[in-house]
Amino acid sequence: MVSILDQAVFDEQVRTKFSDVIGSKLGGKVISFSDEFFAEASNLLAPKAPIRDKTRYTYQGAWYDGWETRRHNPEPADWVVIKVGVDSARLIGCEIDTAFFNGNQAPAISVEGTFLADDAVPDKDTKWTTVIEKTECLPSQRHFFVRKAGLTTENYNYVRLNMYPDGGIARFRLYGTPVPVFPEALSTVLDLASVSHGGVAIKCSDEHFGTTDNLLLPGRGIDMSDGWETTRSRVPGYEDWVVVRLGARGVIDKVVVDTAFFRGNFPDRIRVEAIDAADDTAALAAAKDNWTVVVPEQKAKPDFEHECAVEGETAYTHVKLSMIPDGGCKRLRVFARRVL
Repeated sequence: MVSILDQAVFDEQVRTKFSDVIGSKLGGKVISFSDEFFAEASNLLAPKAPIRDKTRYTYQGAWYDGWETRRHNPEPADWVVIKVGVDSARLIGCEIDTAFFNGNQAPAISVEGTFLADDAVPDKDTKWTTVIEKTECLPSQRHFFVRKAGLTTENYNYVRLNMYPDGGIARFRLYGTPVPVFPEALSTVLDLASVSHGGVAIKCSDEHFGTTDNLLLPGRGIDMSDGWETTRSRVPGYEDWVVVRLGARGVIDKVVVDTAFFRGNFPDRIRVEAIDAADDTAALAAAKDNWTVVVPEQKAKPDFEHECAVEGETAYTHVKLSMIPDGGCKRLRVFARRVL
């Protein structure tokens, strides 16, 4: 069964605890689709909010920032198959946004998943498992669906979005926990903050201009829009912060704080702390004295990768990046060796 949540509850229960595993920022991509006559299926994964230009028309008809198929589909549903942006993932819920589709929206959707090994791709014989059962959608509205059973027990690397019978959807976000394929050697140094390796930003002070999940994405991005940026603080002694759960418990060798594209709004100073905690609740409840400073407070630079070596053999589960007093960062990398 599926729970339908409002945005505030969804943000608290899902978006801050799980990752959008199909987003184009993470490398998710459309593999195939039944139809995209009016608007391309790849628009579903665009990182920015959908827009509408009522004056814009194409050869096919009115322009829409989303995926829209022909009318009168003879099949039960139109569909799009998407490759997730990580090795595989367990799934918890999704957002379906029908923004600006009013009268031509998808009346209902469902989500299915499958795992295919050895670089295989889905075909007509692929067996699909239901992740989100068929659920009604309304026009021009954001819908937030969560599995009552919690995370799937299966890992998936492909998903299929179905809309019944046809219509339009502006955006599709699918949340879950990446399940990385780690190398056998524990001595291998990996970026354990990366979403690809299971890193999750679990709580922050503010994300007014850009969300904390951007910190854990691959690459250096395209501009300030895919970084983390907070409001300007006017309070003496203020600090913005984000806590990240690492994808595995590890001994940290190096931390990289990247301020790429933040040239007039980078933080004045940065600091990174770490803790070895039993779970997220324990990490967030820990007193300040229980956190270990692994990157001492230092002046930050604009559009710059701050590489900071970390000494010691202590293993950590969570890190905390502080921007003093505020500003923007593009990426946080925590290069570490896993500890079982």
